[in-house]
This record gives sequence, C-alpha cells and structure tokens, in this order.
Amino acid sequence: MIEARHLRVLRAVAATGSFSAAARELGCTQPAVSQQMKALEASAGTPLLIRTGREMRLTQAGEALVRHAAGILAGLTAAEEEVAAIAGLRAGRVRLVSFSSGSSTLVPTALAALRAAHPGTRVSLVEAEPPRSVEMLREGDCDVALAFRYYASGAEAEWADLVVRPLLTDRLVGLVPEGHRLAASGQVAIAELAGEPWIAGCPRCRRQLVRVCEDAGFTPRIDFATDDYPAVIGLVGAGLGVAVLPELALESVRPKGACTVSVEPAVHREIVALTLPDLAQVPAVAATLDQLTAAAGPR
Repeated sequence: MIEARHLRVLRAVAATGSFSAAARELGCTQPAVSQQMKALEASAGTPLLIRTGREMRLTQAGEALVRHAAGILAGLTAAEEEVAAIAGLRAGRVRLVSFSSGSSTLVPTALAALRAAHPGTRVSLVEAEPPRSVEMLREGDCDVALAFRYYASGAEAEWADLVVRPLLTDRLVGLVPEGHRLAASGQVAIAELAGEPWIAGCPRCRRQLVRVCEDAGFTPRIDFATDDYPAVIGLVGAGLGVAVLPELALESVRPKGACTVSVEPAVHREIVALTLPDLAQVPAVAATLDQLTAAAGPR
C-alpha cells in the first residue's frame, strides 16, 4: 500500500535531487528518508530512483508517481482541512426530521441557538411522524429524529438500538367547543365524553386515544381524523366534536372557539431526540442534541 508520507518524501527527493537534501527540507534524518524510499519501492514493486553520481534521478515509474502525488497530496490536504472544520464546528451538516408540533415549538429555538453558536453548521429539516421518522433515521435518511412515544409496557425496547436524548414530558389535554357543557369544568373524566363525536390526530395518537377511551369503558366515535393540529382545533372550535391534544401542540396555535380542559386519567407522551450511536460522536450532531435539550428546558 502506498502511503501519503512516502509520497511526500518522494516529492522532496525529486525536488532536491538527494536523500540528504530531502532530509533537511523535511526535518528528518538521511537514513529515515532512505528507509521510506525503500518501503515505497517495495509497495510499488519497481525501482523509483536511480543514483547518478551525487544526485538521484527518477525512473519512469518514479516520474509517474510524482506526477500523481501532487493531486493525491492536494486532495488529502483538502480533506484534512474539511474534516478539521467539521470537527471544530466551523462546518458540517445535520439532517433533522421532526413531528409537526416539535417543528413549530422546539426546533426554531434550538436551530437559532445552534446557528448563533456555530454559524458554519447547516441544518436541513423535514417533517415526519413516528414511527416513520425513526425508520428514516435507521435507513440513513436523517441524522437526528425528534420523536415521541406514549408510556406503555415495552416502550423502552422500541428504541434500544438508538441513542435516546429525553427532552420533556408532554401531557395531553382535552379540547371542547366554547359552548360545550363541560367547557367551564376545568377538569373532566374522559368517560364524561363517551357520547361525543371525536376528532383524532396522527395514527399513533389515534391508537392511543382509542386505548385510553376503551380503558374508560367506551369506544370513541371518530368523525374526523387529521395530522394537522390547527385543523383539529378548527374542527373543535366549529362545534364538530371534541379532541385530546398534546400541550406542545397548543403552544403555537390559538384555539379560537375552543376551550382546554384537564383530562383524567392523565395521559403523557415522552418527547425525545434520537440518533444512531456512531452519529452521536459527530460534533455537529452532538451540538444539535444539546440545543434541542436546552430548547425543551423547563416549560
């Protein structure tokens, strides 16, 4: 195998004409230059230098190697500089995927802080709900996934192969029209909503809603289902049904025509940032995780 350090020595010998002069230029000893040239010729499988009096002359193979060495060493130098920039957060790229309510609340604060601290780091954002976002991470389509899961048995094993950065616990709240009989209650048992039409959210949230309602003794009548939280709020505000939504989803949307109520039994979901173990060592990814954690903060 031809090594970059051997190519540097060969170029020095070609430029100076002798092992001793190359040693002085490189800041090493003449025997070290000689040994490296022997190692390079062994790797090449052919002589690269011919001694003519006091000077060293390149063979045809040596000339070819020196000609290619310039591009190889220039490319290696550029690669070393780029890697150093990435390691020092002067450059780098992070592909982030997030669910919608995370995109409108946690992500803007985190990315603004990341850009202020490390302006050379670029972050791209696409939206996807779990489990699709987690699949994208495992398939190599993103570097960090902002995701959530509802507390249930076996939930820990779901992400056992990933690095999990807990961010916050998000409680679900009830949403009813302003004129609803329970609008002023402040707190309701979910069973009190058994006869209501429901507006459900994403598939994972929908499954959780059905599970909670069935535990309370009824099956919800779901008239509408949408992944768009503002649409859920609009439908409730128009008097078309009731819903339960994460508190995080209400932070960036004004619930016009709707009232929030606490729901018992309490239902929580865990908000996390996920990445792969190897990616967690990449400085730009680690910085993104830190800023997402800071953005979650005390709420």
